[in-house]
Amino acid sequence: MHPDHELTSAERRLRDAYLGGRAVDFRTGDARDEIACGDGWGEERSIRADVVSALLLGDGPGPSARVPALRVAGARVTGALDLGGADVRHGIWLEGCWFEQPVRLSGATTRTLGFKGSRLPGIDLALARVDGRVALGQTVVDGTLNLQNAHIAGELILNDATITANSPSDARSWAVFAGGLVMEGGLFCTRAVIDGGVRMLGAQLTGGLHMRHARLRNAEGPALLADYVVASSVWLSDGFSAEGTVSLRGAQITDQLTLDDATLHAPVTALDCARMQAGALVFTPAVPPSGEIDLRDAKAAALHDRTDRWPPTVHLQGFTYGSLHESDGVTAASFASRLDWLGRDPGYAAQPYEQLALWYRQIGHDDEARRVLLTKQRHRRKTLPLPARLWGHLLDRTVGYGYRPWLAGLWLAVLTLVGVVAFSTHTPRATDPGKGAPFNAVVYTLDLLVPIGGFGQRTAWFWPSGPVSWLAYALMAAGWILTTAVVAGVTRTLNRN
Repeated sequence: MHPDHELTSAERRLRDAYLGGRAVDFRTGDARDEIACGDGWGEERSIRADVVSALLLGDGPGPSARVPALRVAGARVTGALDLGGADVRHGIWLEGCWFEQPVRLSGATTRTLGFKGSRLPGIDLALARVDGRVALGQTVVDGTLNLQNAHIAGELILNDATITANSPSDARSWAVFAGGLVMEGGLFCTRAVIDGGVRMLGAQLTGGLHMRHARLRNAEGPALLADYVVASSVWLSDGFSAEGTVSLRGAQITDQLTLDDATLHAPVTALDCARMQAGALVFTPAVPPSGEIDLRDAKAAALHDRTDRWPPTVHLQGFTYGSLHESDGVTAASFASRLDWLGRDPGYAAQPYEQLALWYRQIGHDDEARRVLLTKQRHRRKTLPLPARLWGHLLDRTVGYGYRPWLAGLWLAVLTLVGVVAFSTHTPRATDPGKGAPFNAVVYTLDLLVPIGGFGQRTAWFWPSGPVSWLAYALMAAGWILTTAVVAGVTRTLNRN
């Protein structure tokens, strides 16, 4: 510690207050207290960083036997406050303070840290262990908040904070760098403004990530890079906005991921949730995102969404959900919008259709399930070569790929009517006159249409001559085609379901 004669009056006030665990307030109560004026504060409210370090690393309690604590308001801290690797045994609370250089606490063990309403050119808590909370509420950080592999026993509070990376246009510079962060409490960023992106790969957020009303921006990369995060819940809602990708690839979210009333803007991918697992996904943003949504191989116990809030491109292959909950209700209109939702996947995959059909079966809507599977076959048909597409069109028109077998009966009725009209006016000649059953146009037509078995009419009566004979051939061919289509369609349906 500096000798008493080397300390300024402000530093002596700080020392005496620290030893007694008391607060010292240098504020004057006028406009000069604005944090933007901190660089101009004079000696009467300036303290050197090495004096602060000497106090925090000193031994023993104060003369009043109270636990020492650094409680300062309205001070200008000059020099570098470097407590890297130190064991800081007492709490630090600074309000409305202005720091000349970044604060370094990397590898330190400390208690509660509070920088309310202050201004710092950066803070380094990499590998630090904080046995309390870290509060930066209403604080301006003109640099990086480094929390890489830090362990915080309490909450991390960034409410109303403004954090700007040194070079927000540089993809290598992050406003918040928190890969491997372990939080035993929650991470709160309500109304925070973060320019330069948040990187928290593999972070463990026991108390959840709360970014209500937060604004994130990263022009050159992800606004939020939270791949493989393990969290109880993630709230990107209530006016949350991100300019840049929000990435939660491989994240494990116990409760829910909420994007209610959020705004997402990105040139390519707005939200990347590939391989994510969540208890629930609430996707009801304020407007459709400007970029793609990637849900490939993601899993959610429940999906709460608005079908009119999905962007034009949504990757759905492998996405599974236990239930669907729509804000506009399960209606005929919402069913059509569900099919439109599946059609937003740029490629063909059977799984998204089968997943939706499974959901409709679970709620007892078997007709909708069959319509989804029919739509799947029609989508698949577009990817096939020409001969297969032609056969697909035939299956679709005749039996609806097996999901509309009543079409076969309709075709049979139409062809039977055509044959009855034709053969009633052009009666065939008897093969053996005077013997056998009398001619019946209906039975004769069915005998031509049904290729298996027979009713005796086709063998007992000669085919009529002229154009009607070609109708007889056409009915026989149609019968074979119709029967083949029925068998193929029903077989396909039974094999797939």
